[in-house]
Amino acid sequence: MAVIASTIESALEAIADGCTLAVPRENSGVAMEATRALIRRGIKNINLVALPTSSLQADLLIGAGCLASLETSAVSLGEFGAAPRFTAAMTSGTLTLKDSTCPALHAAFQASEKGIPFMPLRGLVGSDLTKHRPDWQFIDNPFGDNDPIVLLPAIKPDVALFHAPMADRSGNVWIGRQRELGTMAHASTKTIVTVEKIHDGDLLADPILAAGTLPGFYVDAVAVVPRGAWPLPLPDHYAADGEHLAEYARMAATPDGFQKYLAQHVHDRRAA
Repeated sequence: MAVIASTIESALEAIADGCTLAVPRENSGVAMEATRALIRRGIKNINLVALPTSSLQADLLIGAGCLASLETSAVSLGEFGAAPRFTAAMTSGTLTLKDSTCPALHAAFQASEKGIPFMPLRGLVGSDLTKHRPDWQFIDNPFGDNDPIVLLPAIKPDVALFHAPMADRSGNVWIGRQRELGTMAHASTKTIVTVEKIHDGDLLADPILAAGTLPGFYVDAVAVVPRGAWPLPLPDHYAADGEHLAEYARMAATPDGFQKYLAQHVHDRRAA
């Protein structure tokens, strides 16, 4: 059963330096306040895996020097342009990138979810991407002739971290339509979730809410963090803060501007 943590800092204790951390795409429920708390703590050498893309979250962690490596299919601020700290790290060669695709990442997580060591995927055949991923192996389809297929090693993160609308007091978490959050939790050794509120009642006993609920035995810690995805959106609850994201894109375009952003919106936010 998940622990309902008294503070966000105590909920995040399982995320240690050097761990492999799984996070969701920017529109699924990103634990941004938890991300800021990790930066304030000074987390280092994280191997970040985004299922399957990321935006502000990865860019902040890169700029703050928290990552050793990143596995993803894209990092972008979308309509606000390129992710500036990701772009700077790629052009300077200061970050190890495991370039992937959306289907490949989902397949590798599903392998861990199913408890198997690898997952076959056909769509990568013929792609130049396979030249840069020595961990992806070609085999001949044992049930066909001259039919190569790619095997992807399972991705089993140490911790999955995301934000959701609510949890109940037993640690059951309502994820609604964001089913990849369930895949992340199934695949990871531990799962930490920040939520908008605690639901009074048993989510799994509710005939309407049960279908969108992640059972508490997949969850290790829950922290109540209202608007915990800000400035990113929480689906069906609040939209992205476009004005703030535009300000980030402007400030983070330079190293000095990024440091000013951290001071104002990460460290000062905690002090406030």
